[in-house]
Parts: sequence; structure tokens; C-alpha cells
Amino acid sequence: MRPASQPLKFLAFALIVISVLVIEVKVPYLSELERVQRQGQITILTRNTPTTYYLGANGATGFEYDLITAFSEYIGVQANIIVNDDFSEILATIKAKDAHIAAAGITITPWRQQHVTFSDSYHDVTELLVYKAGNKKPRSVEDLNGMIVDVIDGSSHQESIRALAKKHAHVEWRSHENIDINYMFEGVSKGDFKVTIADSIDFQMNRRFYPGLKSAMHISSDKKLAWALPKTKDTSLLDAVNEFMRAAKQNGLLERLEEKHYQHLPALSFADAYTFRKHIKTHLHPLIPLFKKVARDKNLDWRFLAAMSYQESHWDPNATSPTGVRGLMMLTQATARQLGVSNRIDPYQSLDGGSTYFLNMRKRIPNRILEPDKTWLALAAYNVGLGHLEDARVITQKQGADPDRWADIREYLPLLTQKKYYHFTRYGFARGHEPVHYVRNIRNYYDLLIWEFSGDTESPDSSAQEFEQSH
Repeated sequence: MRPASQPLKFLAFALIVISVLVIEVKVPYLSELERVQRQGQITILTRNTPTTYYLGANGATGFEYDLITAFSEYIGVQANIIVNDDFSEILATIKAKDAHIAAAGITITPWRQQHVTFSDSYHDVTELLVYKAGNKKPRSVEDLNGMIVDVIDGSSHQESIRALAKKHAHVEWRSHENIDINYMFEGVSKGDFKVTIADSIDFQMNRRFYPGLKSAMHISSDKKLAWALPKTKDTSLLDAVNEFMRAAKQNGLLERLEEKHYQHLPALSFADAYTFRKHIKTHLHPLIPLFKKVARDKNLDWRFLAAMSYQESHWDPNATSPTGVRGLMMLTQATARQLGVSNRIDPYQSLDGGSTYFLNMRKRIPNRILEPDKTWLALAAYNVGLGHLEDARVITQKQGADPDRWADIREYLPLLTQKKYYHFTRYGFARGHEPVHYVRNIRNYYDLLIWEFSGDTESPDSSAQEFEQSH
């Protein structure tokens, strides 16, 4: 055999060296957080509920939505928000690592901790047993004898009642699939269910819509809400979330969001009517010339405009809400810019802008709808958004009622809080009770002003007089 030539020996040696170098070269490792930042997008699951995410009059809103937005900005990416109202599906998606985070008002429980990783908590809740006023109040577990506790399938409440039933044989319960807490509240309110379990935050948020509901007792010790992430050895994203949560507590972000989303608006009552008449003397009288001027320019009844303004700000030109709306007509910054309002706390600019916005809503109501319904629909749209109002009108028509009549629509607007209805609408969940209360309050205030200023008929057109007389 002939010995290998020098060139061949050199080539073989070079190949060996290259192979070693290739083996030694390592691809730079990217953590989960770095991969998300390189992609510029993070996928986050949430639910379409009043305490998480929904479309408000001015676009997407909700406690979790605002927190998600702040976190995505914190790590420098865009949030890809996916809505899923089923707790079990949300957790299964996170467990399968098909999404980065679930920010959906999720309670930490031992069973869930076996399947997903939780961030630091951002809110404490108490599980409450809710019953209808007038019924016997269950004061202890023993009082549940003979009652069925209805809960949402896949919820933490199901885990709690299951654990309670293991300790107390007389406790009976049943779960309901594909429904939300508003469905449970409605069921108890109507007498379809004896009792249900709700987180304290949900009960506080919704009790004004269901005044007949009361809290009987605590079902379990305090629980914590947190974001859920996949179980993985790479904790970079989890560390970023926890760092963000700590910062949100320290800089007051969590407190501001709680004020923004969980404040409760009182309904009109005897006390409210008394305060209203008091405000007529102390707040309204100096503003009457301004109301009359703007109303005259806009072809409105000044008393109607004053009723709107009282509902919005209690006639306080400097009023500011936790959500950032300001002035006599409580305009958002976006709406003010759209209307050319440069100073929201300037009384004239606020009234002029707010009345213009209301008239824009009224122009978009179909011409076939007559007064006063057209005005009440415009008020509802002013409050909840035209899209949600149209969704309610579609539901009203499907239920066999008149979608052009406010008396019918107001009966079906609250259905936008129930998944079995809003799931099939274009704009999804809405606080459908709020425009009902909003319109009702303004009509009450308007009645009081008509009575208070019965001799002042400065209403510039017949249509204003028409809806004044017929509402």
C-alpha cells in the first residue's frame, strides 16, 4: 500500500480540526424573557369580565387589561391578548406552554400549583357565600343543610366547596359549565339558585346591579390572585413579572388601578335626590347662564344638559375621576382632542364639547327612531359606546322585543354581562347595567329640574319640548 500523500494528510488534519471547532462552538443561549423581547410580542390569556378585560365606551379596559398593558411596556414588547372565559382551558393552555402568561383574575390554589407556576400575588380576595335578601341567612356550615351550593365549573370556588363537602357530609353542591359569575348572581337574584360562592371583588363590583344579594359568610380563608405561567426551569419571565409586581406596589400603580376599576357608583335614592336639590342652590345657579348659552347654541333644553352634567360631575367644573376624565362633562383626553377641547376644566369648553359629543351620538341613531327614545338611546351610547348599544338592540330584536324602543332595550342591555349572550355579539362584554342606571338617573334629574324650573321654558325647538313632555 502506498503511503498517503502530504496534501491528503493535511486535508484530513484540517477536517479533524474543523470538526472539533464546530463541536466547541456554542449557539448563544436566549432566556425566555430574551426570546419574548426579540420577538417583540408576548401572548397573554385573559377573560372577558368586568374585573379583567372588556370593551368600554373608549376602547379596551379592565383591571387585568391595564396591568397587562403596563407589564408589556415594562419589558418593551406588544401584548397579544387572547380572550378565553373558561378557567380550565386557560390553565391547560398555560400548562401546554401555548401562551406565556394567564392574567385572568386567577386564584392560587394547591391543585393549580401542581400544573402551573404562579407569580407574586397582586390582590387578596375572600370567598363569600352569597344569598338573596329575604331568604334565611346561612350563618354557618350547618345551615347549608338542605341547600344546594351552585358554583362555576373549573373555578376555585368548586375546589373550596368540594373540600368543604368532604368535611361535612350534608353539604351538597353542583357546578355549571361555560357560564360566568354574573350568571350566578342573576340566578340567585331570581331565585333559581339558593346560594352561590363569589370572590369578594366580584361581589363588591356587581352588588349594585343586584341590590337584593347579600353576603352570608366566608367560605374559606383569604386567597390570593396572581398571574399563571408555565412550569419551566427558565425563570427569567417569571422573575420579570415578579419584579414588575413589586414595582407596581411601590409606585402606586396597583392602588391607582384598584381605584379606577373598583370604585362603586351609588344609585339614585332619597338621599341622592336631597343632595341634588341642595346642589341646585350651591352649584347650579351660578352656572345657569352658561347652560342656557350652550343649550341655545346646540338646540337643546338647558335643563336636560344640566341633568347630564350633574350625572357626570355634580356640577363641579374641576371634577376629576380616578380614570382621568375631567370637567363638568367628564371628558376623556381622547374625546377632548377629538372635539377640539384644549382645557377640560374650562366650564364652557367642557359643556360645549360634551354636548357636541352627545349630539354626535344622537345623529348616529337611526332616523326612524323617534323622540324621546332617540335621546335615551343617545345617552346610553354616550355612556357605554355605540357598539355595545347596537349589540343590545340586536339581542332585543332576537328576544322578540322592539329594538327601537328604549323601554325594551333597557331590559336587555344587562344581558351583555352574561357570556351566553355577549359571546355572540360583535363587541363582547359590557357593563350593560350602567347605561340603564345612567339614563334612569338623568331622567330623574331632568324631572326634578323641570319641576324646579317649571316656569323656565327656554327650550329652543319643538323636539326638545316633545321629549320633555313624553319621557
